[in-house]
Amino acid sequence: MGRHIRRMGWKTWLACGFVVWTAALVGMRANTAPTHPPPQAAKKSAAPAQNPAQPVAGGATLVGDDKCIVCHADKGERMAKTPHGQKADMRTPAAKQGCETCHGPGSKHSDDPTNVKMPVVFTQATSSADINATCQSCHNRGPHALWDGSKHESRGLACTSCHSVHDFKSETHQLKAKDELVLCATCHRDKVAKMDLPAHMPVREGKMTCSSCHDPHGTTNEKLLRVGDNVTELCTSCHQEKRGPFLWEHAPVSESCTTCHDPHGSVNERMLVTKLPMLCQRCHISTRHPATVYDSTQLTSNRLFGRSCVNCHYNIHGSNHPSGQFFTR
Repeated sequence: MGRHIRRMGWKTWLACGFVVWTAALVGMRANTAPTHPPPQAAKKSAAPAQNPAQPVAGGATLVGDDKCIVCHADKGERMAKTPHGQKADMRTPAAKQGCETCHGPGSKHSDDPTNVKMPVVFTQATSSADINATCQSCHNRGPHALWDGSKHESRGLACTSCHSVHDFKSETHQLKAKDELVLCATCHRDKVAKMDLPAHMPVREGKMTCSSCHDPHGTTNEKLLRVGDNVTELCTSCHQEKRGPFLWEHAPVSESCTTCHDPHGSVNERMLVTKLPMLCQRCHISTRHPATVYDSTQLTSNRLFGRSCVNCHYNIHGSNHPSGQFFTR
């Protein structure tokens, strides 16, 4: 018997191996038969969930926008003119469940509007966390990705503190005021008041807005700055001629533009925090020139008139000239 087995050729051994492997594979498939229904059955079972007549939460059902606008026609008309009301955009509430996308299923409220409120109603008593959670179910990417933990969020502000879906006053962004300046002034009155000071102010002239420099939804830097990691990087994103590096650096310039300028407004030209030459003399109190312009006969010095110190030191932001250590060239 053993001698006969040794005489079997390699083809016979290969055929036997194939038979054994096939039997094992068939047995394995039989033991791992799928327990879930076929695709058609799965589609049929999921279909009722898309039917507005099916219960969704707390026994309430979706009734559709037609029921809502019977009583809230004014809100429906205003929403239809906003980005939220664009049915062609699949990201909007109008393309999903309409009003009930944000407010929840409304069958119980529709049956008894007096005693039964909608599941989600934005009132003054509603916590900012609940309001933000509803808005962030869609607005959680792009400019809104850093809202959690931002300065405005940590101070208890809600999305509805600045925006309104149905009762907005602005032409863009659905703000609760006519423009950004009026809206920001409700909290930041000290900053907005400076913009009425005599110095040239682009915001007051309509060339800029508060959000040109700040991102109210949150940033990874200081002061909710829209660009860069600090004030200087933000300013030089527009004032590029003041950007270094320079061969001769002026210390206050490289540290922060706000050392000399007030970006929100000033009574001095070029939005300086103090009139020249007093601005320079806050640091340069005893160098080469008298400590103050009132020393000796310096009262009539040209440092009191025109551009004062920058009559000579006109490259005050920095110099690349080999002999520019005094910022005169």
